[in-house]
Amino acid sequence: MMRRFWAVLIGRNKEFLRDRGALGWNILFPFFVVFGMAFAFSDKGQDVFKVGVVGEVSALPAGFGATKHLKFVPFEDKAVALGKLRHHQLDMLVSPGRPLVYFVNEKSPKGYLVEKIMLGTDAASFAPAREAVEGRPIRYVDWLVAGLLSMNMMFSALFGVGYNLVRYRKNGVLKRLKATPLRAVEFLTAQVVSRLILIMGVFTVVYHGSDFFLHYERLGSLFDLYLIFALGSACLVSLGLLVAARVTSEELAGGVLNMLSWPMMFLSGVWFSLEGAPAGLRFVAGMMPLTHLIDAARAVMTEGATLSQVAPHLYVLSLMTAVFLAVGAYTFRWD
Repeated sequence: MMRRFWAVLIGRNKEFLRDRGALGWNILFPFFVVFGMAFAFSDKGQDVFKVGVVGEVSALPAGFGATKHLKFVPFEDKAVALGKLRHHQLDMLVSPGRPLVYFVNEKSPKGYLVEKIMLGTDAASFAPAREAVEGRPIRYVDWLVAGLLSMNMMFSALFGVGYNLVRYRKNGVLKRLKATPLRAVEFLTAQVVSRLILIMGVFTVVYHGSDFFLHYERLGSLFDLYLIFALGSACLVSLGLLVAARVTSEELAGGVLNMLSWPMMFLSGVWFSLEGAPAGLRFVAGMMPLTHLIDAARAVMTEGATLSQVAPHLYVLSLMTAVFLAVGAYTFRWD
């Protein structure tokens, strides 16, 4: 069994490495995106000030709560909100009450402006108490890189496995393999492991190569980051396997894979945070594996989270991987 598995694994890896176009695209494309976004947003921030609220937004003073161009994001956990304030992901944190207590990061220019806006409204009549926090700023590229790397993994996993198996089936390769002692589980496992090795290899080159020039602010463990991306890659590869289990047309496979990848690319937090988004949109995003991969990786990189703190995301990714693999293996056909 291991000899058959190893033969398919080596053969698939050689096939990918000999395709210089695909290999170059998988490595160069994320480099272009990361450096392009780092250059484009090096001096720009968001147009709307973001204010965290510990509790109900409706409890804020009426004048301050109705101020235009301020986005109020409710938080239940004050410690989580303070962590985001320290890393400049919030411009101010407010705890409504009497007295109203607000927190600002004294190194944040936007926090200074929001404080002046608040003190100019009726919130001043509440005699607010001021508390200061400090923390290093997280650049937009530091926040964005987890999403870009995850997005690149998603396309490589879905289209690399999906198109490859459909092409094998359409060209009759799978039908010929069916006549050999190779079993379906051995073939599928080799495909998953091969793609996982290639994805993690590309991730290593892209992440450390771009980090050499951009110097990311990674606050968490590098080992935890690798573990999260490996689990997320396995989940996305399994999803690609599920799509290609019975599809015989490359056109149909492309349509289905695009239908899966494009919503994930825009709703999983690759480009912007979903904090403050409608509950229905956040629920839909929570059904997507890319969302859990990005949230877990971003928490480790920008907030210094540990594996235990991102465990819910890892549990969801593990469950999705098991379900996708089981259903894909059960529905797989050679011809």
